[in-house]
Amino acid sequence: MLGASLRRLREQRGLTREAAGFHIRASESKISRMELGRVGFKTRDVEDLLTLYGVHDDAERRGLLEMVREANTPGWWHKYGDVLPSWFTTYIGLEEAANIIRTYEVQFVPGLLQTAAYARTVIELGYPDAPSSEIERRVHLRMQRQERLTKKDGLRLWAVIDEAALRRPIGGPAIMREQLHHLQEVATLPNITIQVMPFRFGMHAAEGGAFSILRFPESDLSDVVYVEQLWGALYLDKREDIDPYLTAMEQLCVESTTPGGTAEILGELLREI
Repeated sequence: MLGASLRRLREQRGLTREAAGFHIRASESKISRMELGRVGFKTRDVEDLLTLYGVHDDAERRGLLEMVREANTPGWWHKYGDVLPSWFTTYIGLEEAANIIRTYEVQFVPGLLQTAAYARTVIELGYPDAPSSEIERRVHLRMQRQERLTKKDGLRLWAVIDEAALRRPIGGPAIMREQLHHLQEVATLPNITIQVMPFRFGMHAAEGGAFSILRFPESDLSDVVYVEQLWGALYLDKREDIDPYLTAMEQLCVESTTPGGTAEILGELLREI
């Protein structure tokens, strides 16, 4: 979140990344990586940037400099660095900081809603040559990410799942039956909303594919749109990039099932297995 704060301060002063980089004897790309949270922070660099951005209030400076220490402290997920690609490490850090995540999935059940058996099957598909020990570490990581959903004042998750993801037979009937039952159970939690985009609707606003929108408790931080690709991801935080995804998500929620309709579809699918 320090990176987003630095970007906001820079933009308020009307400065380019190139100008900010020159001020701290660095490149434009380094400023970009700092603002995206993809590089470590040096206290001296942040102090110099705060001066450049006109932040002279002692309390405000102390708060931002304290964020340097927090940003450089490895999160719990860093112990999985041997199995995590760098681009996804960034996402988990954002996921941990978010208080609301809205997601649309078309291929699989969202990771935060997967059972261990379902997750294991998906991970084995993606990493067919990985040893079983690595697969289990990836599964454990996914399960650990889900813990925020059951904590007091935990993460608010709003998921729209394409019917195709629910009908795709991942791992066989037993695994799919367990997964569908799990969705029925978590859909009753007050902080989780699950909607289904049914086949009968035809074309819809998110034909481009899956994406997630992460929102943070700090009102001055912009949303981040996460779009995962085969071997990488896009992180969008500019208003002109975010707005089309917000519009698509709102339209998806209008067009998808109500909670009662979701329960009905899950029940139908379970009867078909």
